[in-house]
Amino acid sequence: MSEDLKSKVALITGANKGIGYEIARQLGSRGATVLVGSRDIGRGEEAANKLRFSQIDARTIQLDVSDQKTIDSAAKQIESEFGKLDILVNNAGILSDSDRLPPSQVDIETLRHTYETNVFGVFAVIKALLPLLKKSKAGRIVNLSSGLGSLTQNSDPNYEFADYKLLAYNSSKTAVNAITVLLAAELKDTPIKINAADPGFTATDINQYQGYRTVEQGAIAAVRLATLPDHGSSGGFFDENGVLPW
Repeated sequence: MSEDLKSKVALITGANKGIGYEIARQLGSRGATVLVGSRDIGRGEEAANKLRFSQIDARTIQLDVSDQKTIDSAAKQIESEFGKLDILVNNAGILSDSDRLPPSQVDIETLRHTYETNVFGVFAVIKALLPLLKKSKAGRIVNLSSGLGSLTQNSDPNYEFADYKLLAYNSSKTAVNAITVLLAAELKDTPIKINAADPGFTATDINQYQGYRTVEQGAIAAVRLATLPDHGSSGGFFDENGVLPW
């Protein structure tokens, strides 16, 4: 096991399955203590047990990003047990079936429901945990975004996923990118770095496992951004191959 993340504490939201679980596994295998954020404490504990079986220091933390009470409780638990947070990966996200209609036919409730998790949830978690990240010598925040959130790519008729005009999901990821840029500007004089990561079209339950990338591949960009050196960039949008257009 690589020990380069020993003494680091990492929280990953939605980490009981999919890309979130894989990010936790990769960070944990490098020595970090990983906090498996999960809405369902039982599923979270199952995931943590699997990680512990692989000699990873994994703990379960109940966290529903659309429920402020669980966010506040998680922050208090982390402060009590560790006194700081080194890495925050905002992975939890949703895509509603009703979002697969043409944009003009998507109902407002689908938009509200998607934003509640994908946008407001991301900001609420960052806001609650920022004081603990500031106690780290090198805090890192990674917001899981998507190439579908790129306005440049959405405007390109030759974009690989040009037909995926998912109003709520795509625009929620655009908003996540904006949050990333604005917070990076605020935090530019601190050791904290915040970036957005595109995992690519990864096979998860959000797309009925139709993606052609594995979760191992989908986690690459996020793990890289979560472990940036002091001279690493902040306020960017990346996949594993480099910078993506806004």
